[in-house]
Amino acid sequence: MGFHTKPNIFVSNVHLKVANLEQSLEFYKNVIGFQVLSKTANKADLTTDGKRALLTIEQIENATPKSPRTTGLYHYALLLPTRKDLGKVIQHFIDTRYPVQGASDHLVSEALYLADPDGNGIEIYSDRPKEVWQWQGEEVLMDTRPMDVEGVLKEAGGEKWTGLPAETVMGHIHLHVADTKETVNFYCEGLGFEVVCRYGGQAFFISTGKYHHHIGLNTWAGVGAPPAAEDSVGLHTFTLVLPDEESRGKTVEQLKAIGATVEEADGVITTKDPSKNRIVLQV
Repeated sequence: MGFHTKPNIFVSNVHLKVANLEQSLEFYKNVIGFQVLSKTANKADLTTDGKRALLTIEQIENATPKSPRTTGLYHYALLLPTRKDLGKVIQHFIDTRYPVQGASDHLVSEALYLADPDGNGIEIYSDRPKEVWQWQGEEVLMDTRPMDVEGVLKEAGGEKWTGLPAETVMGHIHLHVADTKETVNFYCEGLGFEVVCRYGGQAFFISTGKYHHHIGLNTWAGVGAPPAAEDSVGLHTFTLVLPDEESRGKTVEQLKAIGATVEEADGVITTKDPSKNRIVLQV
């Protein structure tokens, strides 16, 4: 889990807009295995360790479904500590007959895919040891192959699923964007990420500290896709953790230098990428 600690820049929280808070809470507690850290009438922070809010869900008024041809969330990804934990999640979905959308081997990781009641994409995955990742120069080799489900299930050893492990972190976020060139420039020149994988010409994976990716960017919703409507369910913000105040100050200057908008209100600093995905810059 060292890729998700300082001095790396990593995603710590994803904040989603949902249509029905109670419906979403039931899903996130019983299907995904989160605990409630705090809750108000229209908003809840969800945790695995009782300390950190990995996911925030907020019910918005007159919510509308997200259009499939807009920018925003493709999926957020929960990183489990071990392959054994992934096996226990698979067994849980088998026992509850909850449908998943896919199960893939990405060479660097193994991943399950599903969606919440509003169609927000979710990945649950475990990493292979970094020692077996294959690098070609500055880029890591990734692919999409069928998962060895039986092999992963065997790792669980029949142990019962009891929810997400406390050590679970927000592994990465994958975004629909309107233009890869402009967006990659924003994240690399503005925020300090590096491209570590180009996938099929329409997707880029970026990270710090040579992780396989902290952020994915794709134009699969269409080049030039518009942002989702404000009253649409989907991504509200995601939070990036920077090493320290000095680093955040430098990042703000870099963002301004490339023409990005930076706002500060009540001590919270935010920016938006070229596809209007809103980012909280936290220390």
